[in-house]
Amino acid sequence: MGAATLTGVPLGIVAARRRRLGQGVLAVVSVLQTVPSLALLAMLIPLLGRIGVWPAMVALFLYALLPIVRNTCTGLQQVPIGMRDAARALGLRDGQVLRYVELPLALPVVLAGVKTAAIISVGTATIAAFVGAGGYGERIATGLALNDTVLLLAGAIPAAVLALAVQGGFETVEWALRRRRRGDSPI
Repeated sequence: MGAATLTGVPLGIVAARRRRLGQGVLAVVSVLQTVPSLALLAMLIPLLGRIGVWPAMVALFLYALLPIVRNTCTGLQQVPIGMRDAARALGLRDGQVLRYVELPLALPVVLAGVKTAAIISVGTATIAAFVGAGGYGERIATGLALNDTVLLLAGAIPAAVLALAVQGGFETVEWALRRRRRGDSPI
């Protein structure tokens, strides 16, 4: 998620600032999202020359890009032009306008994209067991193969709880940011 965020946010900035290039960036990450996860994992094995964790990590990185790039682009496009103009009238350069005005105003939308990507990644990570990456997906796959409901649930329930915990963590961060933005914070 960290690598996807560090890559996706700048790509989203490029997509918001350069319309033609942005359409290409959004098209590429959208196409990556449409490839079925098991097929992507299978394609990454010969490309990376190994099975296990690396193909799974690359696949999760690629799947996380679309919500982050799209939400960053959308968040920046929703910043009112008057806010940008006011910042420029105060003497801020383009980079400063981005850092001090646009990104803070777009942060809730960007954070929603990162949250969506994180939750999708938790669910998609279980499929990585089919390429030897282990995790809760191993229990799910073995439970399916043996028709063992208990083993299947031993992988599915913790994965679902982890996804809910990730969502709860992001909602806590969003709540704190909203509170801080309103000025309710005791700090």
